[in-house]
Amino acid sequence: MEGGQARSAVPSYLWWSIFNTLCCCLPLGVAALVCSCRARDANAVGQEAAAREASKTAKTLNVIGLVCGIIIIIIFVTLQLI
Repeated sequence: MEGGQARSAVPSYLWWSIFNTLCCCLPLGVAALVCSCRARDANAVGQEAAAREASKTAKTLNVIGLVCGIIIIIIFVTLQLI
């Protein structure tokens, strides 16, 4: 906080990305993890625009990865019951 200006930290969604990588959809989880790290690093150096863009991409990838993971689990369970 230099010059009396408060910096707002953009969320990185790092834990969500780790969860998606391990439990839902590996390829999308890894991509989200990379974007989450970019958002965290951009936050650390004060690049709010870059952090916001990386955060938005990480969130989108996490949502898609979670939905894909849930669909894959439902299909797997359904096929096991048949």
